[in-house]
Amino acid sequence: MNKKMKVAVLGSGNGGCSVAGDFALAGHDVYLCDFEEFSKNIDNINKNDGLKLSGKLEGFVKLAYAGNDFKRTVKDADYVFVVGPAFSTKPFAKASKKYLQEGQKIVICPGSCGGSLVFRNEISDTIDPEKLIIAETSTLPYACRMNSDGSVQIYLKLKGGIFLSTLPKGHEKEVLEEIKDVYDMIVEAEDVTKVMLQNANPVIHPSVTILNSALIERTNGDFLFYEEGVMPCVGRLMKKVDDERIAIGKKLGVDIIPDPTLGKMQGYMQEETYEHGYSTANGFKGIKAQSSLDHRYLNEDVGYGLTLMEELGKRLGVETPTMTSVINIANAVMDKDYRQNRQRTVDSLGLKI
Repeated sequence: MNKKMKVAVLGSGNGGCSVAGDFALAGHDVYLCDFEEFSKNIDNINKNDGLKLSGKLEGFVKLAYAGNDFKRTVKDADYVFVVGPAFSTKPFAKASKKYLQEGQKIVICPGSCGGSLVFRNEISDTIDPEKLIIAETSTLPYACRMNSDGSVQIYLKLKGGIFLSTLPKGHEKEVLEEIKDVYDMIVEAEDVTKVMLQNANPVIHPSVTILNSALIERTNGDFLFYEEGVMPCVGRLMKKVDDERIAIGKKLGVDIIPDPTLGKMQGYMQEETYEHGYSTANGFKGIKAQSSLDHRYLNEDVGYGLTLMEELGKRLGVETPTMTSVINIANAVMDKDYRQNRQRTVDSLGLKI
């Protein structure tokens, strides 16, 4: 094991509990924190006097702390992992910024297209971001779900295909060396744009959701999202979106790995095809569809992901007709305007494009 560290985890959902459990299994002192309105899992952990992990990670771990006290969690932490949907990054930054200290390392896991930039911008009125190392990962290192009893089921711990970048640039090797006892499969990226674009959720989730939207409403999601929801026609739509993402990356000078190739690297998929790879993937077996269309598969992956990629395409002169169509249909289906209300833009992230 690397040196024993104080590891703060902000976010007590599926991902946050998985990160907390994994670092605790590795012998680190883990402090888990969330807002009071999201205390269900924290309450269960305290009631059970610890966190049980099952599946690809097995064990029962005691956490140093689980609660709602951001000061107690963040102060003196070697690492602060921010683990949650894209909409949680800014609130977590706001809640923790007055307790951050020079030299700490923050990892937005996953970045969900620019999370490290969002975090940096939010804290800059309280602490100089240049005195911290703020990283983001391209995806969550697990396929996981919380159980009703407060335990966490790990269906898959990714074996590769995860990228990390840091702000300021150049600290990637340092971070990866310090967390390698838990995440030896993460590799450094050349910069944050690589990590942003290698996030495949905007490629996958909106396409599958939109082409199954009537089924989701009729059954309240009572079907298997990948095994039954990704027929060849859905795969072909995903490929068109992915081709546009790859073209944007090429214009930025970064090589974006096609998602089926990445899925095989990560351990989700066994076949590198869009039309059949998802429905036959061992890593996606048994995953139910969302119970409602009002879900992060559209709200996050369109509202934070596709709208940003579309804007990048416009700035770079890369045509994105399929992304544009998916956004337009999502707007119509949800009776929203994801572009008008988009949360991440080239300018708000401070990208020089």
